[in-house]
Amino acid sequence: MKLQYKTPLLFLMMGGMLSITACKKNLLDVTPTDRIASSAIASDTAVFEAYVTNRYIGAKLQDKEGDGSNPGFGRGFEYSMWSSLTDESIYNNDDATWLIQRGQLAPENLGGAGVLWGRSYRSIRECNSALALLPTINMSAAHKTRIEGELKFIRAFRYQDLIRNYGKVVLIGDKVTNLNDNLQDPALFKRASIKEGIDYAVAQLDDAASKLPLNNDGTWLLGRATKGAALALKSRLTLYAASPLYAAGSWTDAVAAAQAVISLNKYGIYAGGYGNLFLVNETNETIFERLYTKNANHTHLEIANGPNGYGGWAGNSPLQNLVDDYEMDNGKAITDPTSGYDPTHPYDHRDPRFAATVLYNGAPYRERSIESFIPGGKDSKDGDSNWNTTKTGYYLKKFMNDAYPLQNPWGNAGFQPWIYFRYAEVLLNFAEAANEAYGPDVIPAGSSLSARTAINQIRSRPGVNMPALAAGMSKTDMTNAIRNERRVELAFEEHRFYDVRRWKIADVTENKPAAGVIITKNANGTFTYTPKVALDGRSFKPQHYWLPIPRSEIQASGNLLEQNPGY
Repeated sequence: MKLQYKTPLLFLMMGGMLSITACKKNLLDVTPTDRIASSAIASDTAVFEAYVTNRYIGAKLQDKEGDGSNPGFGRGFEYSMWSSLTDESIYNNDDATWLIQRGQLAPENLGGAGVLWGRSYRSIRECNSALALLPTINMSAAHKTRIEGELKFIRAFRYQDLIRNYGKVVLIGDKVTNLNDNLQDPALFKRASIKEGIDYAVAQLDDAASKLPLNNDGTWLLGRATKGAALALKSRLTLYAASPLYAAGSWTDAVAAAQAVISLNKYGIYAGGYGNLFLVNETNETIFERLYTKNANHTHLEIANGPNGYGGWAGNSPLQNLVDDYEMDNGKAITDPTSGYDPTHPYDHRDPRFAATVLYNGAPYRERSIESFIPGGKDSKDGDSNWNTTKTGYYLKKFMNDAYPLQNPWGNAGFQPWIYFRYAEVLLNFAEAANEAYGPDVIPAGSSLSARTAINQIRSRPGVNMPALAAGMSKTDMTNAIRNERRVELAFEEHRFYDVRRWKIADVTENKPAAGVIITKNANGTFTYTPKVALDGRSFKPQHYWLPIPRSEIQASGNLLEQNPGY
């Protein structure tokens, strides 16, 4: 049986902040219908189990957060993806993303990034509530141990979202806060250091990993946390901790954390093709994913991101900034004079992951080829529904399932999984940390890989087969190679926003114009490619390395909660 993350009545009943608090009788003697008392959950094992599994999703706190399904972790499968706050894409119809691209973020208006603080702490409280009830639940000791590990994993995931967006966070521990608590207690609003926050989350993940099963099987439903998921999150957090922005850990710790996942000998590189990886449930590369069911409505990716000539809305349109970073299929950058790059045929002989990620002029798609050229291109401003034309010259291909209907897809599309952790990310984590700690070709103790050989496992994946990185590269050259590999391998998977910040290069990458291209079809059938700015005013300031805490949260604390610098 699969764990299908829908929005059942049970979740709607349990979704409130005080979802498992017993309600006192008042003069009206009204029984609430939007929550379940803690006594009901404690007395029914099935209800308690359902409450726990529904902690994988969160409350919908902002407009357009999905379509018919509640958000999970991050912003996967929402109309405006996290990529559209970076140099990967822009969101065609804004949806509160342009103000972030333009550096207009403020505590009063965080646009599409405005719900992370509230939703994360809401989920932490819900996990704490379940952990407090767990000793009273009538189930086997072994199953209680698994549930405890699962809740601690979910709680650590929420702390990860807080740490990587705000830096210093408030550590609640196991406390279940209530409205009758002393809200002027400074301890409720004291922000721990970044190191304290990461150390806490990592310790929780160590505990969770010791309690969770290796596999989703038997009574442990597919899609729930496993030992590998806990260790993969630890790998990500320790990598962040060692990075320049955080400066709260060591590269050797990050190597060891990634190696712990590798040493499980459970995961590998998917052999079914890079593009198919994001359409298929339960591949050997997937460590932790959100699964969707076909009897509930979800964001319909194909119409949301498809070309206007097909009836699509051009949602998250890839930027030229990203397109230019895909190597030629000989492994050379397009800026290398010996690469063979031809600016009159810019999409020929590129890294195969480019065509699996981006729809470009001339790319085969469904029943024809993409026509983003002018004049007359069906997917240009000269085509139908020109208000849904890409502003960059490109459309998103990654995650799109051509077997799903694009027009009138309601209820018949949007069933792809969303992958939170996969093995390629762990290899990239290992490579980055190993290179920083030991250099490109040193094999750390307890491993069989070097930074270079780990990267080459990804580059040689079936269907990609990019040339191997050669031995003898300098540490600096390897750093640059690894960063570019993360850029193209993990594109649109909610990594770029955090990578450029933790490397402290966002002041460079996020201050470059949001570039696109105008493609003109000439009388002889050739094309001319003219650079353009797809979204004006793109800007990044030093304070933007961290998000501001929403002003409403500061005010609710009686101004005891410290705001991030610069806001």
